[in-house]
Amino acid sequence: MGTKKHTELRYPVAIIGGGPAGLTAAYELARRGSSSIVFESLPQVGGLARTERYRGYHFDIGGHRFYTKVPAVEQMWNEVLGDDFLDRDRLSRIYLDGKFYQYPIDAVEVVTKMGLIESLRCGVSYFWAKLRPRRHVRTVEDWLINHFGERLYARFFKTYTEKVWGIACNRISAEWAAQRIQGLSVLAVLKNALGWDRRGPAKSLIRSFQYPRLGPGMMWEQTAASVEESGSVVQLGATVNEVHWEPGGVTHLMVNGERVAADQFISSMPVREWIGALRPRVPELDAVANCFQYRDFLTVALMIRQPNAFPDNWIYVHDPGVQVGRIQNFNNWSPEMSADPDVTCLGLEYFCQEGDGLWSRTDDELKQLAQREIGLLGLADPSLVEDAAVVRAPKAYPVYNGEHEHGLRVVREFLARIPNFQLVGRNGTHRYNNQDHSMVTAMLAVDNLYGAHHNLWAVNVDEEYLESGSRITREHLREMAGQQPRLPRPTVALDNLPA
Repeated sequence: MGTKKHTELRYPVAIIGGGPAGLTAAYELARRGSSSIVFESLPQVGGLARTERYRGYHFDIGGHRFYTKVPAVEQMWNEVLGDDFLDRDRLSRIYLDGKFYQYPIDAVEVVTKMGLIESLRCGVSYFWAKLRPRRHVRTVEDWLINHFGERLYARFFKTYTEKVWGIACNRISAEWAAQRIQGLSVLAVLKNALGWDRRGPAKSLIRSFQYPRLGPGMMWEQTAASVEESGSVVQLGATVNEVHWEPGGVTHLMVNGERVAADQFISSMPVREWIGALRPRVPELDAVANCFQYRDFLTVALMIRQPNAFPDNWIYVHDPGVQVGRIQNFNNWSPEMSADPDVTCLGLEYFCQEGDGLWSRTDDELKQLAQREIGLLGLADPSLVEDAAVVRAPKAYPVYNGEHEHGLRVVREFLARIPNFQLVGRNGTHRYNNQDHSMVTAMLAVDNLYGAHHNLWAVNVDEEYLESGSRITREHLREMAGQQPRLPRPTVALDNLPA
């Protein structure tokens, strides 16, 4: 795959990006009998859903559950993977002060593990917050303290939120907390613990999911193989340097110095990169390019001579004494992720900004950091670490910085002038989509090539075209929307935040 020589300079459809969105588009086109060419800049397909390999070990760039409310997405997954899907039970917990806490929080467990004195302090803090709530609730800090009290906020929310997003809680809009932690409160936790809550646990906490036996990259590698078998091309290590356009449409791409023309284009490349690649340049887009900011991410995979360090699929690390934010136990995603059943492959995830101090450390320094922190947390014996690998993932999370919406309005106005170019996927639309939502944007983009008029910027339950007879209905999207992660919004633009 990816080594085909091609002499044609024109294709019916050119797709930029070989992640879930791009490959779904190619698969849908092949299903309808149309060919395409996919350009992926990395040496492997899958994007953020790829599976890295190192000396027989497999690990994700983050963990990727396969769970969806959209039958069309599930159908594609099963068509491609079939029996290579595993059914997995979810176990993910919070790690703090050397103890594991269930999530959603269990009141009895919290009291038992924090101790009576600290629990009483948290209780007093909670009742004080109820008696003297913050009147002007503008930030996440305001919202959480009003709902949980200052001590519970500091223990269970502040550290992890700031690790992930790199923004102080007193600078994030309260809107995010109201959406992200909807339905969770001290009263709700107590009702659940006493069996008084007839609604049961939060719907967003998925208890089981499917997972490819060799990691999520298996799905996209097999999709790419299927696409190529149909006569299309998947080109790896192919960087789109320029996107040439004229009024009425995009004419061609420059890919690794080669001119490639197409009738239609579908792109999942990051919006900021796409703006920079346009030829001729578009001044109004250049003016908003910096509206599109990203949170970056790196994984240090540790191979530890220990059969199973802990039973979780992943752990949220709220402990402020370490920099790691989340730890994946890939053996518990699939036993085939480890080359040796007596070795646990852990993925320590660090949230950062490209070019900052953490990102810029050498691989050896990062391996030493991860080895030291796994010991500080007491999750494994650092002396049992036999090997390690580092993977950096730039532009992992689009940031909602208060200016991106203005930038997207300008982008949409420009796209109206080039109707043969569609943006899909997480980075293409600058939305923090789950894998299934990215796939849906690609499916609808392909529908557009066959005469539909889907507005990919308004994929929601109110679209008139999502009526009976469509593979993707209003109800499907309503259910899917309930599973999408929420992003925090700063109270002011990030560029204007004081140091």
